[in-house]
Amino acid sequence: MVSAIMLAAGQAKRMGRLKQLMPLGKSTILEQSLDNLLGSKVGEVIVVLGHRAEEIKKIIAARPLKIAVNKDYRQGMGTSIAVGLKLVDNRAEAVMLTLGDQPFVDSPTIDRLIEEFRVHDKGIAIPTYQGKRGHPLIFSLKYEAPLAALKGDIGGREIIKEHPEDVLEVAVDCEGIVIDIDTMPHDLP
Repeated sequence: MVSAIMLAAGQAKRMGRLKQLMPLGKSTILEQSLDNLLGSKVGEVIVVLGHRAEEIKKIIAARPLKIAVNKDYRQGMGTSIAVGLKLVDNRAEAVMLTLGDQPFVDSPTIDRLIEEFRVHDKGIAIPTYQGKRGHPLIFSLKYEAPLAALKGDIGGREIIKEHPEDVLEVAVDCEGIVIDIDTMPHDLP
């Protein structure tokens, strides 16, 4: 089982407004990101909230997921990963770290990443689009302790740098894995 931890605690300082709740189609960026994840083969979804958590919780609470609130979210993404790891089902073999502001990563892409992770003996899976690495990332739970100890906004990059021999790159046809909402126009479709 692969448990997904969606990181959605940030303040969106670069964007200038709460991007999780920005409209996207008939939904919001966060809701679309969640629905893509929930439509995939992940075993469970854990959403880590922080900034304006109560407001966001009301919007997503009806979905089949676990919600964690990171009171230390201002200290960076590392604290959100640690909070999310505490809720991971004990049957999980790996965790997928996914971002709440990646609504263009579709369910088939998530499924492909999971399937490739399962059939290879690597402990880290990273999707690539046209040779560029993106998100979400899958980490075997053998990396649970270093993931829980991450500081600041580095995410899993340091673990990936320290274990290049254990990295599986999975080429996908989904540009969404590399799209950064922070640098997109503020008038999303």
